[in-house]
Amino acid sequence: MNQTYGIVAVSAALAATLVIGSAGLRISRTTSDFYVASRTVPPYLNAMAVSGEYLSAASFLGIAGLVAAQGVEMLWFPVGYAAGYLVLLAFVAAPLRRSGAYTLPDFADSRLESKAARRVAGVLVVGVGWLYLLPQLQGAGLTLGLVTGAPRWLGGVLVAVVVTLSVAAGGMRSITFVQAFQYCLKLTALLVPAIFLVIAWHGDPHPARSVDEPPTFRRHTQVTVDSTVRIRIDAPLRAVVTGAVDGKGYAEGRLVLDPGVHEVRAGTTLRFPPTAPVPERESDDGRRSGAGWAAPSSGAGDEHPLYTTYGLICATFLGTMGLPHVLVRFYTNPDGRAARRTTVIVLALVGGFYLLPPLYGLLGRLYAPDLLLTGNTDAAVLVLPERLVGGVGGDLLGALIAAGACAAFLSTASGLTLSVAGVLGQDVLPSLGVRNFRLATPAAVAVPATVSVAASELPVANAVGLAFAVAASSFCPLLVLGIWWRGLTAPGAIAGLLTGGGGALTAVALTIAGPLADGWVHTLLAWPAVWSVPLGFLTMILVSLATRDRIPPGTEAAMARLHLPERPVDRGTPTPTTRRGVTTP
Repeated sequence: MNQTYGIVAVSAALAATLVIGSAGLRISRTTSDFYVASRTVPPYLNAMAVSGEYLSAASFLGIAGLVAAQGVEMLWFPVGYAAGYLVLLAFVAAPLRRSGAYTLPDFADSRLESKAARRVAGVLVVGVGWLYLLPQLQGAGLTLGLVTGAPRWLGGVLVAVVVTLSVAAGGMRSITFVQAFQYCLKLTALLVPAIFLVIAWHGDPHPARSVDEPPTFRRHTQVTVDSTVRIRIDAPLRAVVTGAVDGKGYAEGRLVLDPGVHEVRAGTTLRFPPTAPVPERESDDGRRSGAGWAAPSSGAGDEHPLYTTYGLICATFLGTMGLPHVLVRFYTNPDGRAARRTTVIVLALVGGFYLLPPLYGLLGRLYAPDLLLTGNTDAAVLVLPERLVGGVGGDLLGALIAAGACAAFLSTASGLTLSVAGVLGQDVLPSLGVRNFRLATPAAVAVPATVSVAASELPVANAVGLAFAVAASSFCPLLVLGIWWRGLTAPGAIAGLLTGGGGALTAVALTIAGPLADGWVHTLLAWPAVWSVPLGFLTMILVSLATRDRIPPGTEAAMARLHLPERPVDRGTPTPTTRRGVTTP
């Protein structure tokens, strides 16, 4: 990728974010503007903003990387990400808007009349938000490092600073326009290059077969490994090596690698001839990650593929309704009907977008197979224009993709920072209104920015999948039972949040920390939604039945507010309600 074009494109995306965000200083006049945009955002604009913040670095970069590396099984990611809005539409969107809340802890407080439930929900909102912010900053480091050659940590820090300034400047009202703009940019950045890439693929006189196992290098290819890797070779393989292989140093040495497992030290450069098979990386636990690329239910190398698939489905289908940065956008709709219309439009916008990343994943496996060896498959989207188109056209398309990737992590990071800062500003810091929110914004970004340096090896889409698992295990039971069951009590909700959400959060922490276990223990920790979601529901139900005398006295009124249609109100004279010193219509 031409660094000059890339730097200009990324700089333009960053500048547009700051300019639109700073406009909030002029149009955000009240506390209600800051937190919920005075609940006046129309469905089409809100749907674009929801799509803008939902389509994160995992969607823009990670899905293509997972499809390239692990095969068609990873198509469950885009399917689950899009289908989650069906569940949100059916069970949550309109009642949540009618609740009068504007954060998940606020909903728990108003529905259960419990400050303890509010605090537990607040802790989990912050945990999910930080966990989701982590891959956004990783995606920023990957993109800016590839475009500019800067170290990865610098990209994450830069994005953290830009997001902090943008969110603190204008709050929800200005971020709405920022995220709507960024959705348009992301869609354009994938759609336009995809057209040229497909044309180039169609015109290739020797197109490779997509299901080749293993994939092969199409031309003389030089690969430099950034970290020490172990590779498995099934047949003798010729290579020119500069560096260390199996503990022995080489300087432009011609080497024939025998079948078996070999260790390639960090910084080693290998040059492979055309048609040579791509060596397969081995994971630390010895599982082979590349087998069965075109076979469904291969489990991406996992020992228990069927369980892995169900874990992914449960996390992505049910996790959407528990994502705080997504739910907070429905509080900005004028009424419940508008919230439903917003969700339907989001389904169309998100579904159309998710047709593109799998195409990039397929082309990445064909034309960038060296990424399979380095493990840097998240970069497939970024390098394909140079590989297939080349020249100035490839550089321009690559710059457009880089700008779209920048918009992907900026928009999602902005929404997450907004939701986490809202909770910190209301429930942690003393009540200071908008000033309180601005003080909380740097704290909302600082923790994931620090952790991203230590967890840089976790694939972007996998990290987001872990956040979905925690959200599905905690807020999915709270919202579904809180909206549809009169018998939910505060002790039941707290117990369910701690067991379901806490259990999933513990499993995720152990997974990120490293491969601490093997076999079923490893699989259960890596894909916790299969057991943690039912655990959350069951605990809430059983504890609520055991504490029926603790049903809040205002339950009937709360249920009526959630399910009865709103009174038509004049858009110019909204009815105000006050929550913790914040006036919202």
